[in-house]
Amino acid sequence: MHISLSDKQIQQLLRYLSLILKWNRVYNLSAIRDPIESLKKHLLDSLSIIHFVQPGLLLDVGSGAGLPGIVIAIMKPETEVFVLDSVGKKCRFMQAVKSELALENLIVVNSRVESFKPKKSFSQITSRAFAEASKTIQLTKHLLEENGRYLLMKGSNIEEEDVDNFNMKVHSMTVPFVSDKRSLLEIQL
Repeated sequence: MHISLSDKQIQQLLRYLSLILKWNRVYNLSAIRDPIESLKKHLLDSLSIIHFVQPGLLLDVGSGAGLPGIVIAIMKPETEVFVLDSVGKKCRFMQAVKSELALENLIVVNSRVESFKPKKSFSQITSRAFAEASKTIQLTKHLLEENGRYLLMKGSNIEEEDVDNFNMKVHSMTVPFVSDKRSLLEIQL
């Protein structure tokens, strides 16, 4: 994973991590509570897909604590990133992060994906721990522009994903200091 980070991005990522850890004590944003594990399994994992993100409007579905959406917003300030979650406390957290880190390109949406009706379609839709790929596509295809694509972060069990009918590339991802197998499903509709 070869990524160039500015001093500002490093500071924003570290501040974001500290906010996850702080809020997690009360709001239960993630099962991961250890700072080092959070760094590896949240930040580094989210950073692993950054080279696949293209300019355009991006939606992160089931964003939870903002992963990978907030990391993308930090790394790609020219990309407008919508983070969507149906859980109010998670959206309040993401709104606090947006304010604290002054992320003008981040839009927090508290809604169920089925009910979300944006003014524009998205060129990219990401998810990290939302649903299996076919279910994610079924629930979000009304939000994707023509020739748009999905960047779906998955673990090692991609053969269990029901995606045979899609134009798909499977990328094996290497996340530093993480032994779990990670994959990125890049799906074009």
